[in-house]
Amino acid sequence: MPSVRPPRPPDRFDLLIAATGLSGGLLLYVLGLGSTPAADVPRWLSLVALVVMSGAELLRRSAPLTGLAVGTAALTLDVCAGNLIANTGMYTDLIYAAVLYGPPAAYRLVPRAAEVVTVLGTLGALVLLRDPQALLLGIALGVVTITPAWTGVGVRVHRDEARAARLEAERMALLAEMDRRQAVVAERARMARELHDMVAGHLSAIAIHSSAALSLDEPAASREALGVIRENSVQGLAEMRRLIGLLREAAGADEPAATPTLEGLDALVEQARRAVPGDRFAFVLHDGRGPGALPAPVELAAYRIVQESLTNVVKHAAPGEVRVELTRDAAAGRPLTVRVTSALGERPVQRAPGAGAGVVGMRERVELLGGRLAAGPVDGGTVWEVRAELPVDEEARAS
Repeated sequence: MPSVRPPRPPDRFDLLIAATGLSGGLLLYVLGLGSTPAADVPRWLSLVALVVMSGAELLRRSAPLTGLAVGTAALTLDVCAGNLIANTGMYTDLIYAAVLYGPPAAYRLVPRAAEVVTVLGTLGALVLLRDPQALLLGIALGVVTITPAWTGVGVRVHRDEARAARLEAERMALLAEMDRRQAVVAERARMARELHDMVAGHLSAIAIHSSAALSLDEPAASREALGVIRENSVQGLAEMRRLIGLLREAAGADEPAATPTLEGLDALVEQARRAVPGDRFAFVLHDGRGPGALPAPVELAAYRIVQESLTNVVKHAAPGEVRVELTRDAAAGRPLTVRVTSALGERPVQRAPGAGAGVVGMRERVELLGGRLAAGPVDGGTVWEVRAELPVDEEARAS
């Protein structure tokens, strides 16, 4: 069986209104303060109307339309038996409550019904009494019906506007929280890319040279490997300290941080050359950017792509030529193209733990700038190529 929802108990304010109206009406009745009966009915029926009207006040919030209907019947009986002003006062409150707490239909129809009743009542009084003073009855009827109805309309409009403003504020707060979380996630991803790009190359060099020092029983080779390990360890620690310092210095958050530029590609290639023992690789750098400055985000992305590509070369590539090319046709509005190629052996090279994260980071950098990235074997599977196209003109206009 479906459960029956129990009615909501009357509010304390509703109980106070009903008790005040009942006690006030009883006092008026005892004092004999009432209007002339409109019909030949016992005067004590006004007490019945008073009790019914007080009961209707208990429904002003839980069932406002029902309370208004009951109150209308009670007021009609009260007018016939000799009107008590307490009944009229409680009836105006029932009209006000029907507009304020009733459904949207009541919010729209009750004021219109009050206007129609006032007009018809005024016309009826003029026809029956044939006296201009009948207009006073129409005015009194309007005060009893129209005034509380439109007062309820005004209060409800302000209440609904306040509720809508509160909901809008909550929605904006929710959107701000979502934007904050997205910003935190994006900043974490950016920090992860920066950390990986700065440290991965040094750690790869340390791993390769430590393996060489352990496998070779030659003091000179071991000493050289230990020197490279120490150099990369110091550089890695320095870059780590710089990144941690940038994160800790909240006071200088508005100041631009120093970022690497493409002018440091020679040092980057030389660092990769020193990271590989022996002469396994022949590094070639061709810088064909042409004249003109590049936007800072594009330049940083190109630098990091070359850095990560050289790190992957040190870890995975087969011996051979490693070629780094930067090309751009500024006159034709072409994007900056970064291309790094290295040899692939016949057998797959053993992959280090965490391999693949660098390609993901490069792809994220390129996509943030609206460019394209391709990484994979070419020339029949003998060459590994990383090719990135970074829009320059669009970025320059955006900045």
